[in-house]
Amino acid sequence: MPSVQFWRPLLLLRFLALAAALLPSAGLDAALPKQDLIPQTPTLTGQLLVAAPSIGDPRFQRTVILIVRHDKNGALGITINRLLAVRPLATVLKSLGDVAPRGSATVRIFAGGPVQPEIGFVVHSADYDHQETLHVTGEVAVTANLEVLRDMARDKGPRKALVALGYAGWTSGQLEIELARDDWLVVPADAALVFDVERDRVWDEARARATRAP
Repeated sequence: MPSVQFWRPLLLLRFLALAAALLPSAGLDAALPKQDLIPQTPTLTGQLLVAAPSIGDPRFQRTVILIVRHDKNGALGITINRLLAVRPLATVLKSLGDVAPRGSATVRIFAGGPVQPEIGFVVHSADYDHQETLHVTGEVAVTANLEVLRDMARDKGPRKALVALGYAGWTSGQLEIELARDDWLVVPADAALVFDVERDRVWDEARARATRAP
């Protein structure tokens, strides 16, 4: 597993706003049109993007992405259905230079997206709250601080969680254009889809629930 930095999510979102032009494209090959030509879409924060079967970018085929933030500056999302490994929590903490009590607890590790895979996030149920937790919906939250893993090892963490390495990023207006050309379907971020459904079934089930974005 690569070396992981757990960044503060609000700092990362400020980074997104300041360095949006540097974020890799999620499939947009041509230059972006002027802002007044970009289709306007209500915020998709708290929604799931479901890759359409026709999506052209192989990095996103059959992906389901939790949108953590979407505003005029761009969007940030975390892929929830590309499982890399299941590891003992103590092993994960040790790899991060931390110490955890021995136990049988395990954690699922996912490829969260192609941007900065050295950055780690914990997507978790909203029953856990840290001063740096970002609540995405009433049921789903994200914390990018190592303390959440420590709390999980102490049985004080969220009931449900997954670790994601990296994220997907869109520049200002980029996601709106991809939605307009039907690269993505949209479905609410139901906690069962995020945490419970078998990962090899998430895309199929999410697609069955999805409707095309307006």
